Amino acid sequence: ELECEALWTENMLLKEKKNRTALKERTLQNNDKKVNIITGLQTYSLLMTLYYAFDDSFVREVLGKKLSKGTKKDLDDVSTKTGITLKSCRRQFDNFKRVFKVVEELKGPLVENIRQHFLLPDQLARDYAAIVFFANNRFETGKKKLHYLTFQDFAFCAGQLINNWTVGAVDNIMEDMDVDLDKEFLQELKDLKILITDKDLLDQHKSLVCTALRGKTNVFNEMEANFKNLSRGLVNIAAKLINAKDVRDFFIDLVEKFIEPCRSDKWTSIDVNLYLTHYTNSAHILDTFKHHAVWTRYMGVIKSCILRMYHD
Repeated sequence: ELECEALWTENMLLKEKKNRTALKERTLQNNDKKVNIITGLQTYSLLMTLYYAFDDSFVREVLGKKLSKGTKKDLDDVSTKTGITLKSCRRQFDNFKRVFKVVEELKGPLVENIRQHFLLPDQLARDYAAIVFFANNRFETGKKKLHYLTFQDFAFCAGQLINNWTVGAVDNIMEDMDVDLDKEFLQELKDLKILITDKDLLDQHKSLVCTALRGKTNVFNEMEANFKNLSRGLVNIAAKLINAKDVRDFFIDLVEKFIEPCRSDKWTSIDVNLYLTHYTNSAHILDTFKHHAVWTRYMGVIKSCILRMYHD
């Protein structure tokens, strides 16, 4: 169905091309604004939306991979696996690559750049922003433990990271602000290790969280027993994000260090939300803990991503 719409879109543009010399070759690909005069802004936006639409099952297979010739050569396998025609796979891949190439040269907010340059609706622009962000940071999404996650799960998490962990999240005059993670912030995350290396702080943190949770959940005993392991897992993820390889493993680490242990103890999503809320808030009450802003910035994203990823 998507491919039919794309073909229809191309046919519409070809008809315009025959009738109007102002419409140049490869109008959609080159995003020639002259077509706005011919068909009107609304129609042009509709044509662009149809042409740049994609299948979630296709993007799920290439998400986080380099948008290179090597990946394009593997599209035969992707086509077979997803049941999407090879022609459609190539069109969608080329669209991803085209958007990536255009926005990496632009300053300013990633979503807004995509929306304005390609005249895409807000949700589609956000989805493309997620694709660009994942391709740029090369997040691992293909491991077996991550197969249960949908593209929309990853797109939601990409939005959280873009809005909170990039340079643009704190400084909107920076270039490439929404594509690269804020290196200064990643460096500051190492300071959070005091929460697990200082035994007194770790014990105090556990005591505060368990006091807040007692009587509010059926898995309190499991929460209490696993507190130190779960805290070490989350804090170690933070401390390692300064390394590119650990950035790539961000989602697999969340699954292995937090989501899987909670699943095995039969935590519900409500339990996870309750635990992470008190775990985050209690750190601010600790006597000798000083890194409040970094902790809030880190745990806000971690909590949102884990809650989105915590499903079958």
